[in-house]
Amino acid sequence: MAAPGATFCRRLLLLLLPPRSLPSRPVRPYGVRASGTGELVTHTGQVYEEKDYRRARFVGRQKEVNKNFAIDLIAEQPVSEVESRVISCDGGGGALGHPKVYINLDKDTKTGTCGYCGLQFKQKHH
Repeated sequence: MAAPGATFCRRLLLLLLPPRSLPSRPVRPYGVRASGTGELVTHTGQVYEEKDYRRARFVGRQKEVNKNFAIDLIAEQPVSEVESRVISCDGGGGALGHPKVYINLDKDTKTGTCGYCGLQFKQKHH
Protein backbone atom coordinates (compact mmCIF):
# COMPACT_ATOMS: atom_id res chain seq x y z
CA MET A 1 0.00 0.00 0.00
CA ALA A 2 1.31 3.44 -0.93
CA ALA A 3 1.97 6.13 1.65
CA PRO A 4 -0.89 8.63 2.14
CA GLY A 5 1.14 11.46 0.61
CA ALA A 6 2.08 9.41 -2.46
CA THR A 7 -1.24 10.03 -4.21
CA PHE A 8 -0.98 13.76 -3.54
CA CYS A 9 2.58 13.79 -4.92
CA ARG A 10 1.49 11.96 -8.08
CA ARG A 11 -1.34 14.45 -8.65
CA LEU A 12 1.00 17.37 -8.06
CA LEU A 13 3.50 15.90 -10.50
CA LEU A 14 0.77 15.53 -13.14
CA LEU A 15 -0.15 19.20 -12.69
CA LEU A 16 3.46 20.34 -13.04
CA LEU A 17 4.44 18.26 -16.07
CA PRO A 18 3.88 19.70 -19.54
CA PRO A 19 0.88 18.06 -21.28
CA ARG A 20 2.88 16.09 -23.87
CA SER A 21 4.96 14.33 -21.20
CA LEU A 22 1.94 12.96 -19.32
CA PRO A 23 1.63 9.17 -19.21
CA SER A 24 -0.86 7.66 -21.66
CA ARG A 25 -2.60 5.63 -18.95
CA PRO A 26 -4.02 6.82 -15.64
CA VAL A 27 -1.83 6.78 -12.56
CA ARG A 28 -4.26 4.64 -10.58
CA PRO A 29 -6.91 2.19 -11.76
CA TYR A 30 -10.36 3.69 -11.40
CA GLY A 31 -13.36 1.80 -10.05
CA VAL A 32 -13.77 -0.82 -7.39
CA ARG A 33 -11.32 -3.71 -7.40
CA ALA A 34 -11.32 -6.99 -5.53
CA SER A 35 -8.33 -8.63 -3.87
CA GLY A 36 -7.29 -12.24 -4.40
CA THR A 37 -9.54 -13.31 -1.50
CA GLY A 38 -12.59 -11.61 -3.05
CA GLU A 39 -12.56 -8.75 -0.54
CA LEU A 40 -13.41 -5.36 -2.05
CA VAL A 41 -10.56 -2.84 -2.04
CA THR A 42 -11.40 0.70 -0.90
CA HIS A 43 -10.34 3.88 -2.69
CA THR A 44 -7.36 4.10 -0.32
CA GLY A 45 -6.22 0.57 -1.17
CA GLN A 46 -7.30 -0.91 2.16
CA VAL A 47 -7.31 -4.71 2.05
CA TYR A 48 -6.54 -7.15 4.84
CA GLU A 49 -4.74 -10.49 4.76
CA GLU A 50 -6.74 -13.64 5.49
CA LYS A 51 -5.49 -13.95 9.10
CA ASP A 52 -5.38 -10.24 9.95
CA TYR A 53 -7.14 -9.47 13.28
CA ARG A 54 -8.78 -6.38 11.73
CA ARG A 55 -11.01 -8.63 9.61
CA ALA A 56 -12.99 -9.53 12.77
CA ARG A 57 -15.44 -6.70 12.13
CA PHE A 58 -16.41 -8.27 8.79
CA VAL A 59 -17.22 -11.76 10.13
CA GLY A 60 -20.53 -12.89 8.70
CA ARG A 61 -20.85 -10.01 6.26
CA GLN A 62 -19.13 -8.44 3.29
CA LYS A 63 -17.13 -5.21 3.65
CA GLU A 64 -19.20 -2.33 2.32
CA VAL A 65 -17.35 -0.15 -0.17
CA ASN A 66 -18.83 2.92 -1.85
CA LYS A 67 -18.51 2.33 -5.59
CA ASN A 68 -18.77 6.06 -6.39
CA PHE A 69 -15.24 7.24 -5.64
CA ALA A 70 -15.00 11.04 -5.75
CA ILE A 71 -11.95 10.90 -8.02
CA ASP A 72 -13.96 8.91 -10.58
CA LEU A 73 -16.89 11.33 -10.44
CA ILE A 74 -14.59 14.35 -10.96
CA ALA A 75 -12.87 12.60 -13.90
CA GLU A 76 -16.27 12.30 -15.60
CA GLN A 77 -16.87 16.07 -15.43
CA PRO A 78 -16.22 17.85 -18.74
CA VAL A 79 -13.68 20.68 -18.93
CA SER A 80 -15.51 24.01 -18.47
CA GLU A 81 -14.74 26.61 -21.12
CA VAL A 82 -14.64 30.16 -19.78
CA GLU A 83 -14.21 33.57 -21.44
CA SER A 84 -11.86 35.20 -18.95
CA ARG A 85 -8.13 34.73 -18.48
CA VAL A 86 -8.34 34.33 -14.69
CA ILE A 87 -11.19 32.47 -13.04
CA SER A 88 -12.09 31.67 -9.46
CA CYS A 89 -13.40 28.41 -8.05
CA ASP A 90 -15.11 28.02 -4.70
CA GLY A 91 -16.48 24.50 -5.16
CA GLY A 92 -20.05 25.64 -5.54
CA GLY A 93 -20.07 28.02 -2.61
CA GLY A 94 -21.83 27.81 0.69
CA ALA A 95 -21.14 25.22 3.33
CA LEU A 96 -20.40 22.52 0.74
CA GLY A 97 -17.73 24.52 -1.06
CA HIS A 98 -14.08 25.27 -0.33
CA PRO A 99 -11.96 28.43 0.01
CA LYS A 100 -11.97 30.56 -3.14
CA VAL A 101 -8.92 30.05 -5.32
CA TYR A 102 -7.93 31.86 -8.50
CA ILE A 103 -6.74 29.89 -11.52
CA ASN A 104 -4.62 31.53 -14.24
CA LEU A 105 -5.37 30.34 -17.81
CA ASP A 106 -2.74 32.35 -19.72
CA LYS A 107 -1.46 29.79 -22.20
CA ASP A 108 -3.50 28.70 -25.24
CA THR A 109 -3.21 25.00 -24.43
CA LYS A 110 -3.41 25.26 -20.64
CA THR A 111 -6.17 23.54 -18.73
CA GLY A 112 -6.39 24.87 -15.19
CA THR A 113 -7.35 22.47 -12.41
CA CYS A 114 -8.71 23.48 -9.03
CA GLY A 115 -6.47 22.12 -6.31
CA TYR A 116 -9.38 21.61 -3.92
CA CYS A 117 -12.18 20.02 -5.95
CA GLY A 118 -10.37 18.90 -9.12
CA LEU A 119 -12.67 20.71 -11.58
CA GLN A 120 -10.91 21.71 -14.81
CA PHE A 121 -11.21 24.97 -16.74
CA LYS A 122 -9.97 26.09 -20.17
CA GLN A 123 -10.08 29.53 -21.76
CA LYS A 124 -12.28 29.75 -24.84
CA HIS A 125 -10.30 31.47 -27.60
CA HIS A 126 -12.05 33.39 -30.37
